[in-house]
Amino acid sequence: MEFLSDSVIQVDSFITLTLGIIVLFIGIKITARIRFLQKYNIPEPVTGGIFASLAALALYLVGGWEVEYDLFTRDVFLIYFFTAIGINARIAQLLSGGKPLLLLLGLTLTYLVIQDTVGYFSALAIGQPGGVGLLVGSAALAGGHGTAIAWAPTIAEAQGVTNALEIGVAAATIGLVIASLIGGPIASFLLSRHKLESEEDSKLLVGIEYDKEERTSITHLNIMGSILIIHVAMIFGYMLNEILAEMGLKLPLFVSCMMIAILMTNTIPMLFKKVSWPAGSNALAIISDFSLGLFIAMSLMGMQLWEVADLAGPLFFLLAAQVAVTVLFILFVVFPVMGRNYFAAVLSAGFAGFGLGATPTAIANMSAVAKSHGPSPTAFIIVPLVGAFFVDIANSFLLQFFLSL
Repeated sequence: MEFLSDSVIQVDSFITLTLGIIVLFIGIKITARIRFLQKYNIPEPVTGGIFASLAALALYLVGGWEVEYDLFTRDVFLIYFFTAIGINARIAQLLSGGKPLLLLLGLTLTYLVIQDTVGYFSALAIGQPGGVGLLVGSAALAGGHGTAIAWAPTIAEAQGVTNALEIGVAAATIGLVIASLIGGPIASFLLSRHKLESEEDSKLLVGIEYDKEERTSITHLNIMGSILIIHVAMIFGYMLNEILAEMGLKLPLFVSCMMIAILMTNTIPMLFKKVSWPAGSNALAIISDFSLGLFIAMSLMGMQLWEVADLAGPLFFLLAAQVAVTVLFILFVVFPVMGRNYFAAVLSAGFAGFGLGATPTAIANMSAVAKSHGPSPTAFIIVPLVGAFFVDIANSFLLQFFLSL
């Protein structure tokens, strides 16, 4: 930890990781004590992360200190998580998810068009450049912080939005919080109204169900074995990412690692039948849950809410419009089209996650629902594929189109 000035506290990556674990534990404890959070499937790391960000805001308001975290380890855990998801992805499940995958892809592309249309014309309606609406649209919401940061200079230059970066980061930050808070309640509403229950007999891909104690099968050997396989997949995923980048195809590193993990899990167990493979194991589920929880907790605890407050007014109007459209789209389009069943309800929680936040938020929302109500493995396979891969590609074309208007 280092004091850069009288008002800035910079926290190094190791202490940030340690604080992230503490924040995750705080979220678990708070959620366990407050029935409301459990009832509406609010993810535990979200509870802890918001608590930590509010504590940082209090520190800023009382003493004028700004806390800045080194989030390197957070991004490593994101890669851990998606690699573990890939290890659980069997070809049979991917094939069974073929039709739902195509339906979700079509719905997502439709939603992105609606999101940017609402953002663009809502911004014009309140006297702001259309580019501001794009930032508070698919650039920052469906795209997340990375896309917002990448597109901010282009929007600033094209439409003279001098504070485009600040608007994009603020929108992505608030969107992440909203996405974490509305996904669970949407699923709870749908499950209750339609009296839906999981019909799957499989284990959870992330974490262990709240009402089941299956930890006896977790040993130091299968934990270490799972971590080793994750690391091997990450190494080859990094190599694949470099090769694709040289070919002109730029993908997030976690997507390349997930692709390698899918390849490994569908070849190695068949070629080497005596190898103990972690797919579907409680050990891998715990590692997935821990990695995702840390990523979300560290992301939210790193929010600098005092900067968001400076951009109030038009920003919150645009966000309110996007939230309203997203909820209506999920209830009246996503849920019916995806089948009006338990899978569709879980997927609805995930759609809120990546529609307003990011793919990890979608998985956290679905994981919170699945822990309470039962597994839905297909949802956990198709959401990362759509949210982490297709959204980025579609975004680049859509944003360019709207900027040319």
